[in-house]
Amino acid sequence: MLHFENAPKKATNLSLNSRVLEAAREMGINISQTVDTLLAEEVKRLYWEKWNEDNKGAIDAYNQRVEAHGLPLAKYRTWGKGLGDGSKGG
Repeated sequence: MLHFENAPKKATNLSLNSRVLEAAREMGINISQTVDTLLAEEVKRLYWEKWNEDNKGAIDAYNQRVEAHGLPLAKYRTWGKGLGDGSKGG
C-alpha cells in the first residue's frame, strides 16, 4: 500500500511555467503543498493503474469463476439471494 502521510519533507528544485507560478503566488496558493498533494494523487493513480494491469489475469480469472460458480460461501448469505450465487434467476 502507498502511505505518504507524516513523511518528512525534502527540498527539491522544480522547473515550473513562470506565468503560472506568478499567478499562483498572486492568488496566495501554497505551491509546495499544492504540488505535494497533486503529485501524491498522481503517484497513487499510476500505482493502481499498474497494479490493475499487472493483476488483470487474476482478476479476469476470478470474475470468470464467480460467473460460472457464484461467490464463495454465497449459500450462507441472508441477503441478496440470487446475486452472485451462480443462479440465473432474479
